Amino acid sequence: MPQKILAGRATDPQLRGDLVQVKVDQVILSRAPSRALAEAIATGMKKTPVEVAVAYDGTCVADASSLADIDEGSPHSVSPEFPTYNIPIARPGIGFPAPVHLERFAAPARLALTDDPRLATVGGIGMLSLVVSPSQLGQALATGSAWLRPPRSVQIHLSGRVRPFVCARDVALELLRRNLDEVVRRIEGEHHAPVILEFAGPSARLLSVGDRAVLCGIAPQVGAAAALFVSDEKTEVFLRDQRRSKAHRALVPDPGAPCEEVVSIDLGTVDPLLMDEEGVVRPVRDLAGKPVAQVVLGGDSGVTLRDMLAAALLLKSKRVPSRLDLLVAPPSRQVLEVLAQSGALVDLVATGARIVEPDRRVVTSEIYPPPPGGLSLRTADPEPRIAGAPSFVVASAETLAYAVATGSVGDPRSFKRPVRVTVPRALPTDDVLILRDKKGEQVSTKKPPPAPAAVPWKGPLTLDVLAGVPKGNGRAAVGARGRKAAAPAEPAEPAAPAAPVAPIVEDDKAQPAPAEGKAAGGVALVLSTLDEVRAVAERATDLSTVRAVVAPFVPSTAVSAFASEGIATFLVGAEALGSIKEQKSVELPAPAQWGDRVAAVFGSERVEVAWLATGMERSWTHAGTVRQPPSAGKPAR
Repeated sequence: MPQKILAGRATDPQLRGDLVQVKVDQVILSRAPSRALAEAIATGMKKTPVEVAVAYDGTCVADASSLADIDEGSPHSVSPEFPTYNIPIARPGIGFPAPVHLERFAAPARLALTDDPRLATVGGIGMLSLVVSPSQLGQALATGSAWLRPPRSVQIHLSGRVRPFVCARDVALELLRRNLDEVVRRIEGEHHAPVILEFAGPSARLLSVGDRAVLCGIAPQVGAAAALFVSDEKTEVFLRDQRRSKAHRALVPDPGAPCEEVVSIDLGTVDPLLMDEEGVVRPVRDLAGKPVAQVVLGGDSGVTLRDMLAAALLLKSKRVPSRLDLLVAPPSRQVLEVLAQSGALVDLVATGARIVEPDRRVVTSEIYPPPPGGLSLRTADPEPRIAGAPSFVVASAETLAYAVATGSVGDPRSFKRPVRVTVPRALPTDDVLILRDKKGEQVSTKKPPPAPAAVPWKGPLTLDVLAGVPKGNGRAAVGARGRKAAAPAEPAEPAAPAAPVAPIVEDDKAQPAPAEGKAAGGVALVLSTLDEVRAVAERATDLSTVRAVVAPFVPSTAVSAFASEGIATFLVGAEALGSIKEQKSVELPAPAQWGDRVAAVFGSERVEVAWLATGMERSWTHAGTVRQPPSAGKPAR
């Protein structure tokens, strides 16, 4: 299915070559909207030619810091001039980007590019959503096309029916427990191509679009580029309920279509599961009886409208225990309205729930973090698990309802009987919080800041070595790429002294300065796990001093995103990580000497590393940007 979507939009329908140019249908801006807009304007964009482009403003709880970000033109802010360029703004309060886009904009058999991995859930409607860097998004906004690696597929065959008190969240956790990440990693290693999960089988067609979205949400956690379901009658009914029936297109795999591997799962064998604070998927009974201090029901993934209604019914006439906080974060404004109209919201409030706004910082635990020393249960998928990040338990809405009813973890099958939930067909679809440019009238005369200047690779370079992910949000620790429009200094040549690099905090210690007489050009991050790679890829625009990433596994989508920011990505064997982490610096030869293998010198140790960039990605890395002159980019036909 992903090959069918790309082939119909590519300049080469056979998808030959390391990268192919494809036409983009939608662009979804969530993590760094202003940076993507600045890149598009630098390319010469007046109005975007893509079918749908939306900028999500996820800062609902405004504070002095968020207001300063808007005033200074932070890459993470959404300024009022977006509609001027044919890019509507989804205003604060409309909901989390992933569920809102699924309801109001996502369309089957289309290609979307985004900077937010959590938007993998839109694959539940049959739309292919791929994560790229803000600079690649800028090119897509300006030209309507992008260069992508042709993907490979892993089929997940679903059979059977789920039992009472087993939700789509439990099925998603079961897939994680079956080490799907190892399958993805092996196929990536063999083909150096993105892996996309395709859900198939008789039971795949029985699931609602909401349940399908929950299953697609696991793609980033296993290193997959995206996930897809078929577009069928269920999809058509969903779009009709959203009053968007014209957006429907059928999408099914061709008979005998090849895939790299098939993973089968019988839904009837799935029990209520949870993911503990260490990221290990276990049966709920393993933690039975453990006291719970916080429950966050809702968020941007892992829960459907049906799940929210079921939890409200299970908790009706119950009371929140004295030592437990129940926070309800409705995924979207539409869900909030349905809960209110059905009376479920009243039941939750009577239980003792606090209704919180759909702020992007809820899912990252920047606000409402897990209480110290207490157990927090949530339905949303976790952010990448790295040292120092808040940790919580992930479980289904019905498991969370049992924890609220009893004050401790337990199997939801202990309830007397399952609830019967009727999801209304008449859904509120008023887009009052979508800000559009009406009749060509400009919303704002304020111009966004210019795109940051590229930092090209020039000659041999000596980089400081840092093991792991920098602490904090990256802006204070290693500088903010694009927070101000000033051009960064070019990397120093070996014969010239370099300006000192801002220290990066790791374990509360600043990294030592490079050896005397060697040119310092930035930082090389040595990463051990997929979660560390994901965390750095999501914050690449903030890490202005990072010039190289070294890891035993880097997904192809992350390689391309790093290359577009001028960050070189190298593959190294797991057995060499230990010694590399102990070194203080790494010396890299001049880019002209780079090939498939690069001779790097970590301290006094020479290590052959594999350069993962391919095709045009290598020129992006050396140039420090994917940006093209205004006259160079033309949309694919």
